[in-house]
Amino acid sequence: MIRKNTLAILVLASFAFLKPALAAPVEQPETVCIQCHGTLPDRLGAPVNLWRGSIHADNGISCNGCHGGDPKDAANAMTPQRGFLGAPKEKDIPAFCGRCHPGVYKDYLSSAHGRALGAGGPTCVTCHSNHQVVKASLALINEKSCTRCHSFDRARAIRDAMQQTEGYIDNISRRIADFQVSGVDTEKMAKSLFSVRNRFHTLFHDVDVARVKGESAAINKELGKLDAALKEIERSHEKRRVAGGIAVGFMVLLAVLFHLMKKSYD
Repeated sequence: MIRKNTLAILVLASFAFLKPALAAPVEQPETVCIQCHGTLPDRLGAPVNLWRGSIHADNGISCNGCHGGDPKDAANAMTPQRGFLGAPKEKDIPAFCGRCHPGVYKDYLSSAHGRALGAGGPTCVTCHSNHQVVKASLALINEKSCTRCHSFDRARAIRDAMQQTEGYIDNISRRIADFQVSGVDTEKMAKSLFSVRNRFHTLFHDVDVARVKGESAAINKELGKLDAALKEIERSHEKRRVAGGIAVGFMVLLAVLFHLMKKSYD
């Protein structure tokens, strides 16, 4: 029985080289805002369901993160004394969102969209939505959304120029996250990627096609350096996995041989 258990443990151990642990998702906060509005019908309750599918909810940011107030005291949650701000007027939306996204706010104000603020131009919620805020990605640049205000020609050219870069960033981000879970020190690479991603995101509000193409090419060069560093780590880990697999296989073989020899003597 002991020999069988030992053999099973050795076999299972070989799979440890193949499958890293998964990171736990961020828990969505259940504030008094959510508890109250979640039970209300129609427009008073709808924002809660929309929020649950948002990037804000995924990152643990609840109602009070934007609207202020006290998320733990139902009686005083919406009082000015507890910092409640409510919903901003349309022209104030960019500054409202800019409290947490100052870099994006600056990019927006310098863009054609930002210069049209208050004169029929789009605000943050026009493209990103208000409660069901989606992750910033090139999927936001689409014909259905953009043609509400203008033709899609320039937006399509910008999206196409940025598409390869976004895929490159996503690929490197996944690989860094995998190594982080397995205990590799990826802090330096993660900081470099964060800087590159922020630089890339500044292009989202730019309507100069030539500049977007040039910046995308420069960003791809920076990503190439990270890619090379990751490949070096991957080669090192592959060698260790192969060596570990051989060692485990050898141990299993010895256990089997020992079992057969023992059986023959018995």
